[in-house]
Amino acid sequence: MRHVQGRARRAGAALAAVLTWAGLLAGAVGCTSDGGIGDTLGKAPAPEDVIRVTPDDGSKGARPDDKLLVRVPSGRLESVKAVSSQDAQETPVPGHISKDGLRWEPDDPRLALAARYTIDAVATDGHGRRSARHTTFTTYVPDKRFIGYVAPENRSTVGTGMIVSLEFNREITNRAAVERAVRVIAEPAVEIRPHWFGKSRLDFRPRDYWKPGTQVTVALRLRDVEGARGVYGLQHKTFSFTVGRHQLSLVDAKKHTMEVRREGDLLASVPITAGAPKMTTYNGKMVVTEMLELTRMNGATVGFKKKDGKGEYDIPDVPHAMRLTNSGTFLHGNYWADASIFGQSNVSHGCVGLRDVKGGSAETPAGWFFDRSLIGDVVEVVHSNDKKVAPDNGLGGWNMGWKEWKAGSAVK
Repeated sequence: MRHVQGRARRAGAALAAVLTWAGLLAGAVGCTSDGGIGDTLGKAPAPEDVIRVTPDDGSKGARPDDKLLVRVPSGRLESVKAVSSQDAQETPVPGHISKDGLRWEPDDPRLALAARYTIDAVATDGHGRRSARHTTFTTYVPDKRFIGYVAPENRSTVGTGMIVSLEFNREITNRAAVERAVRVIAEPAVEIRPHWFGKSRLDFRPRDYWKPGTQVTVALRLRDVEGARGVYGLQHKTFSFTVGRHQLSLVDAKKHTMEVRREGDLLASVPITAGAPKMTTYNGKMVVTEMLELTRMNGATVGFKKKDGKGEYDIPDVPHAMRLTNSGTFLHGNYWADASIFGQSNVSHGCVGLRDVKGGSAETPAGWFFDRSLIGDVVEVVHSNDKKVAPDNGLGGWNMGWKEWKAGSAVK
């Protein structure tokens, strides 16, 4: 009997102890997050409460100047991985965690347009509990884009007078931003400066002609650059070209000759015909921008029209044609004029003509010169009864002094 009573007393004591411990637990669970036992043993907070990400998860149409930010109210960020996906290509977004561990921000604060961002973050809260969060958002897709048409061609070999020229398909009002997004570098290094012609053309050149053998690289970082209100760039590309030998041809309209010099040495003196007295050839330095074995030339396209509206001339097969200006000045072969006029008189509509035969021939002066020319070669005209060619007519920038050229930059 005593044995039974002893067991009952021990059981009652154990039950009282259990009830007491349960009461302590109940009280602890009700505590606030002040570091007490209840907070340690309570339910862990949701990841979105520990790791805050802006823009919000699942949001759409974030603008370039919206702020990408990952933060924790307490504790510490352990790692943040951000990726931007554009045109099915993923690009890591470099960033850094602050010294106190509470914030992560990208190194470049501007968001890319038409992109999907993915954020993966890991952090510990104030009690050492780890949380991970995965969020995504997309950015604004603009209706209007602009691109730049670039000369010269990628991987081409050009003459020493080549000027890098970008012709934009839309007017650019934020010229400084666009200018900063284009880099032109040379090896060996040389100072290269930009010049704007109007609101849609940006040219780059060194002070003097390029040194033969120079490698030039052009980097377009125009994607998402706002060139005008609501108009954003599309291109992110790099191209390069090589500068070949130095060739300069001097056309003397009064003497009816063209001296062709390479590396300063005279290759030949070629008889020419320049613009007639009422249709003179521009003076000044012009750069070959296009070379055509055969082309059609119609006077109506450049303002030389008869009373019936038809061109004063319409030649379907002009041989060995090299464009010098946008307005229509060419250096080309001429088979329709009498051979006696070359070196003796000026009879053209403003072009420089060299003797040739129908269909063209490498044995004629025009064919000889064509075979020895490159895009980017300089042809300079002197002693013509005309004005100097405008710097924006073709690649005429060499007719502008260096100080004036540099003044055409939008970045002061």
